[in-house]
Amino acid sequence: MRKHAIISLILLVFFGLIGWYFLFNQSVQGARYPFRYGLDLVGGTELVYTADTSKVDDASGAMETLKEVIERRVNIFGVSEPLVQVERAGLISGNPTNRLIVELPGYKDVEEAKNSLGKTPVLEFRLAKPGFEEIAANNPQATVDELFAPTDLTGRYLSRARVEFNPTTGEAVVGIEFNADGKNLFAKITRENKGEVLAIILDGSAISIPIIQDEISDGKAQITGAFTPEEAKDLVRNLNYGALPVPIEFSGSQLIGATLGEAALDAGVRAGLIGFAALSLFLVLWYRLPGFVSVVALVSYIILSLAIFKLIPVTLSAAGVAGFILSIGMAVDANVLIFERTKEELKNGKNIPNALHEGFHRAWLSIRDSNTSSIITAIVLFWLGTSAVKGFALTLGIGVLVSMFTALTLSRTFLFAIAPKSDSGFKRFLFSNGFHIK
Repeated sequence: MRKHAIISLILLVFFGLIGWYFLFNQSVQGARYPFRYGLDLVGGTELVYTADTSKVDDASGAMETLKEVIERRVNIFGVSEPLVQVERAGLISGNPTNRLIVELPGYKDVEEAKNSLGKTPVLEFRLAKPGFEEIAANNPQATVDELFAPTDLTGRYLSRARVEFNPTTGEAVVGIEFNADGKNLFAKITRENKGEVLAIILDGSAISIPIIQDEISDGKAQITGAFTPEEAKDLVRNLNYGALPVPIEFSGSQLIGATLGEAALDAGVRAGLIGFAALSLFLVLWYRLPGFVSVVALVSYIILSLAIFKLIPVTLSAAGVAGFILSIGMAVDANVLIFERTKEELKNGKNIPNALHEGFHRAWLSIRDSNTSSIITAIVLFWLGTSAVKGFALTLGIGVLVSMFTALTLSRTFLFAIAPKSDSGFKRFLFSNGFHIK
């Protein structure tokens, strides 16, 4: 009992510090760990980019790939909830313009919003034109278009990039790997152009000009260019974020207002407080002392979940706030199972400590199975979903794991810390529930 009391005190101090540091200490750390809200609650910034699709055959496919790349870049964990749209206009006039519209929640500064997209690397593989060396020698300002002829192989076929080191020289290089379509295209280019120069072009600059020695059929190549390890690391990060399939140019921006506004956020928070108060009242009245312990564990669950939301950070839309409020109610299901099993053991005549031990033991299998199914659902949704679906899946998974921790660690430790060694009618009443006194 003394051990559990000490652990309980440590846990209470731990969660108190987390709550103070991340949630309530606004004057010190409020700017570093703010909550992020969705477009529907606080508005944001709309960025408009014009895409040059004149050199691609499938402009529609290229724009869809561009949309996926940009969305993945600004929403890598699926919790930022940006709105990325493709707009095609001017079809009647015969001068179609492909535009990409990106709406970022919470950003009020245009430059900050643009920086959140990161760099926009356009990766291309181009064959050298005849006499390109002479052209470059006579005209140092010659453009890439004057020196190299484009191929169909671009960054849209890139599968991944990673930092590698030459085993002989120790020089940092960037290893790249193409997807299935890119592998076949790369094999065709290297097979038909042996002895030719295949330049690797990034953002309109040749970063490597290798000569094709033989056919490369496995879809793997290296970008060399006397990189420092940091330069290679930066290049890999940009490429893994997604080398764009077509060049884009920033063409405009505007601030956008919230569709729902602070009233919806205030209503959601108010609903959450009322629901939490009603749930806490029910737990205390029905489950008595264990119910009070579950309320303490529930407060710890809320603090830890909100701290994680700030750290990731998760963008909270109106639907996200509602989902989190719903998860608060779902977080007590493990406690309910434990208390009901404990009540059954008390009815069978066991003393309070033994009833608690047996209650936790019997409830564990049900808790494990129900939470495992929820985690599997979250993994599938995160794997197959996009944008808001991925964000919901991640918050669901976090909520399930945190609720298991608070139920099996906090509730258990606190209950064993206050469990009496001897039984009496009043003590058994405190650990019973409902209308049963023993």
